[in-house]
Amino acid sequence: MSVTVIGKHEKDSRAMRDAYVNALRDMMAAGQPVIHIDCDLEGCSNVGKLAKEFPHNVFNAGIAEANAMGVAAGLCATGKTVFMHSFGPFASRRAFDQAFMSAAYAKLPVHVIGSDPGVCAAYNGGTHMPFEDMALYLSIPGAVVIDPTDYAMLSCLTHKLAASEQFSYTRLIRKGFTPVYADGSDFEIGKGVTLREGKDVAIIASGIMVDEALKAEEALRAEGIAATVVDMFTWKPLDEDLVKSCAAACGCVVTAENHQVGCGLGSVVANCLVKTHPVPVEMVGVLDRFGQVGAESFLREEYNLTAADIVAAAKKAIARK
Repeated sequence: MSVTVIGKHEKDSRAMRDAYVNALRDMMAAGQPVIHIDCDLEGCSNVGKLAKEFPHNVFNAGIAEANAMGVAAGLCATGKTVFMHSFGPFASRRAFDQAFMSAAYAKLPVHVIGSDPGVCAAYNGGTHMPFEDMALYLSIPGAVVIDPTDYAMLSCLTHKLAASEQFSYTRLIRKGFTPVYADGSDFEIGKGVTLREGKDVAIIASGIMVDEALKAEEALRAEGIAATVVDMFTWKPLDEDLVKSCAAACGCVVTAENHQVGCGLGSVVANCLVKTHPVPVEMVGVLDRFGQVGAESFLREEYNLTAADIVAAAKKAIARK
């Protein structure tokens, strides 16, 4: 694993979905048996152009997510490398039984892609705002569950997933994102990335909350508080060794996620630590609420998904030591 950190807190002009599309194009052009199945969202995922270039590799299953998952499992059983995409709530809640039974239980490595996770759904509203998608897939034995940070990471992990033999679920931010890593960075599924090192508190974040965690670290440093920041993009399998080392070195932990904390990253980190390294853990994320319509900037404030919230949680965790 070799990464180059940017961390300038500036939005990228590219769409993050294109990291996924370009990775698929590379593999299809190389003759790999890669299939993408969409649920009438080829414009949203931007795979429409792939369908024109590789008509035998891209299929539109229509607004029928459960059926699409079954088709994905069937194609996977014939030796194809299959990615299946829909909006997060439909790729998880709506098609979960088929994902569980037809793919995961059958030991077929289908790679499910759920786009617009959490507050990234924005104006699509509460019905399209999945705060529980990762929880569902965390419950599947042997599943790989990933919350990518940016373009460079998604590009790398799409290739890594295609080469793996495990069922997986990956969140996908479709459009705006803040880059943390330089293009060409390499990541290992199941291994977190330590971005900053400090002794007072460890901040373990994923997805859109990684950049917020870096902002929080800067604010804490200005107050004389040294924070470790970890990008824990793989929720399952969790990098337990890194989580434990963070707890041992800092004595307290803050988690930050664009998801329900009661069944997400905070939960898996706490479950890890309670067994051998019980330290104070504060969780920044969605607190048992449904989604709603609004601009992402408004929703981040509404659901306490900001650097300021991480700073407050860090101070609370430190006080509990």
